[in-house]
Amino acid sequence: MNLEPTLAQLRAKAPGMRPRIAVVLGSGWDAFSGQLHDTVRIPYADLAGFPMAGVAGHRGELLLARFAGHAVAVMSGRQHAYETGAVDAMALPLRALHAMGCDTLVQTNAAGSLDPAMLPGSLMLVSDHINLPQRSPLVGQVGPQRFVDMAKAYDPDLRERAQALALDLGLRLHEGVYLWAMGPQFETPAEIRAFAMLGATAVGMSTVPETIIARHAGMRVLALSLITNMAAGLSDETLSHAHTLAQAQAASERAGAMLAALIQAIATEKDHHA
Repeated sequence: MNLEPTLAQLRAKAPGMRPRIAVVLGSGWDAFSGQLHDTVRIPYADLAGFPMAGVAGHRGELLLARFAGHAVAVMSGRQHAYETGAVDAMALPLRALHAMGCDTLVQTNAAGSLDPAMLPGSLMLVSDHINLPQRSPLVGQVGPQRFVDMAKAYDPDLRERAQALALDLGLRLHEGVYLWAMGPQFETPAEIRAFAMLGATAVGMSTVPETIIARHAGMRVLALSLITNMAAGLSDETLSHAHTLAQAQAASERAGAMLAALIQAIATEKDHHA
């Protein structure tokens, strides 16, 4: 994978920018981008090797900016595996950001709840994941480093910090296991019952491939889910992408506040340890 053309473009468009935190904004989380300053917006289409983001609610642009005085790289949208069948679409973007200096990845997504106590509008901290399709973005990698230890895929220290911040903000932050389903179809009630038996707390169509890529690169990972619906069979609502976006928008302010506090805390922590 040749990162040099992409890195040259990034350095030319944002000279001197060395972000240490990368953020992926999923559905319902885009309000965070409104809190950025000195923003350089770069459409994915203008960057070598970046994928197209072809799903409503995903802008498909990279924001190199400052937040609370700290440089950050914010990916507004991702390409999902169900769009092309490729599970490594986000590999070059994440590796390029890592090469720029990002050693921490904060992911966000919209998800369906399997927990009757975790209603739409809730926020969930991902403690672990289930790769249901058992597909890996590391296929084709060589050398012993491809055998990545995923026992602590979602950094315990970052999760502890997130819970403390939620308490300070007066927000309830659930914690649970995110199951990645390939999609794009929603799950059947029978599938949801099976997922619950596997230990899943929420289900979605993203995040896991990016986590694997980031861990392979040596990045710390934290992930937050915005619950937009109860999973199939757990309510009478009709599932659709439009419904997901509407529910995500309704909770976007609360989600944005949590994400902003978290990014600031991580960036400040990094400064103290620099």
